[in-house]
Amino acid sequence: MVAKLQISVFCVWGLLQSNRSPTLKMPPVKGRPRTTPRAATRSTTDELARRLKGGLTVITPRFSWHALYPIAEEDHRQYLTDPVAALPPAVIDLLPRIGIVLAPYLERPAAKGAVEVVEKKPAEPKLVLSTRVVNDELAMLFFTTRGEQVADYHYFLFDEIAALLSQRWPDEVQENWHRLLREELSAEVHGEVDDRSWRLKQGLLRRPMAARKDGKPFRDYTRESFRDTVTLYLHGICCDIDVEAGPRQLPSRYLRKRLESLKSLFPPPPEHYVFPEDVPRS
Repeated sequence: MVAKLQISVFCVWGLLQSNRSPTLKMPPVKGRPRTTPRAATRSTTDELARRLKGGLTVITPRFSWHALYPIAEEDHRQYLTDPVAALPPAVIDLLPRIGIVLAPYLERPAAKGAVEVVEKKPAEPKLVLSTRVVNDELAMLFFTTRGEQVADYHYFLFDEIAALLSQRWPDEVQENWHRLLREELSAEVHGEVDDRSWRLKQGLLRRPMAARKDGKPFRDYTRESFRDTVTLYLHGICCDIDVEAGPRQLPSRYLRKRLESLKSLFPPPPEHYVFPEDVPRS
């Protein structure tokens, strides 16, 4: 259960109003190569991060990018301009400088080995769809993009940004999120937004009630829950999304409450909206 998204964020709102719980479902992995690629040198992402950091093309003062194979100019907007423009200013303020690197494919040849950029699509168990290299105040985000749908790329872009945010969240944001999740745990609310936080929540729910709301297992769960929910929130501000109900999903009224909290902490930029009532009436 991960996110593809093809219809408007209002579909999230429609599901929030219903009696069903939302499931984010990734689309099939398919698509078209956008141009005829040139051969790519096999390098690790760590090596490329060091090599590319001085040669990135600026999108905004905080965001830059580089393509490791030709990307058609008409695709720049949907890969770069639109998703960056949709980020809330309060999110951008918390992020390091970011370099977006569009690669043909990412591969992890060994289970604990370094991720490499490769020209030929790896076998499915070795294929990596995104990864990041963080040094000082620069985070290089690498993505598999050849043959992938843009909706998939958007999901992984916002997931990497949410992961960075979850490592840099201020005390006010952390306390707000902890309070929300303690309320959910007290009410024994089941379900989550994505698989990572769902698995951690299951382990937490097996603990005695008194041990669920503090300690390392609770902090690990809240961080992943924050990451997963922020991914949905950012993706919904930017793009059309498609949601399906499923038994592992957070009940709609609790999802609505989380989104409202994120909206108050990280208001969307002008002309971007979270709920249908936010849209100005003509």
